[in-house]
Amino acid sequence: MRILVIEDEKKIANFVKRGLKEEGYAVDVAGDGEDGYSLITINFNEYDLIILDVMIPKIDGFSLCKKLREEKINIPILMLTGKDDVTDKVKGLNSGADDYLTKPFAFEELLARVRAILRMRGAHKVTKLEVGDIILDLLTHKVTRANKEIILTTKEFSLLEYLMRNAGNVVTRTMISEHVWDVNFDTFTNVIDVYITYLRKKIDGGFSKKMLNTIRGRGYILKK
Repeated sequence: MRILVIEDEKKIANFVKRGLKEEGYAVDVAGDGEDGYSLITINFNEYDLIILDVMIPKIDGFSLCKKLREEKINIPILMLTGKDDVTDKVKGLNSGADDYLTKPFAFEELLARVRAILRMRGAHKVTKLEVGDIILDLLTHKVTRANKEIILTTKEFSLLEYLMRNAGNVVTRTMISEHVWDVNFDTFTNVIDVYITYLRKKIDGGFSKKMLNTIRGRGYILKK
C-alpha cells in the first residue's frame, strides 16, 4: 500500500515516513500543498491514503482537501494539525477529511488511525492472501508455504504481498517500484532484482514447484 505524506516540517515528515515504511507501506513525501497536489494528480490511482498537515505552504491543508473532493478525488485523508480546537476539527472534516489527529501524537495512534481508515475503505477486508500453497496473513505478517513458516523482511513481505495480489499476471519493475518502494526510487539500480532473488530463495527453495518466475524482458510473475 502506498501513502502520501504532505508535511512541511521535515522532522515530523521523516518520523512518519520512517515509521510507516517499517510497517511495510510505500511512502512519498511532499513539503507543500502544490507539490502534494501534483503528486496526487499524477499518481491518484496509486495512493491508498493521504496524511495531510493543515499548516503547509502554497496551498493549506483545508483548501487542498476541499479542492481534491471537488475534483472527485476520493482518496482517504487523515488530517494533522497543531490546533486542538473543535472549530478546526469541524472545518477539516467538513472539507472532506476522513479523520483528524492533533500534534503532538504518538506514532502508535497515527498507525491505528491509518489502519482504521484503510479498513473502513475496504482496503483490509481480506486478511489473508492465498496463492497455491503460499498463505500470507496481512494482520500477523506470517507467511507459510505448505504449512512451513517463511521468515521475510518487511520489504520482502511487501513485495510478496504485491505479487500475490497480482498472481497470474506479469508485473514490471516499474509497477513494483511504484507500489513497493516510493517516488524517489532509482529505477536504474538492480535493487528489485536483488529482492526478487532473496524472495525466490525463501519461497521456492526446497520445493519442486517453482512459483516465482522471471519473464525475460518484461518482469516477474507469481504463478497460481
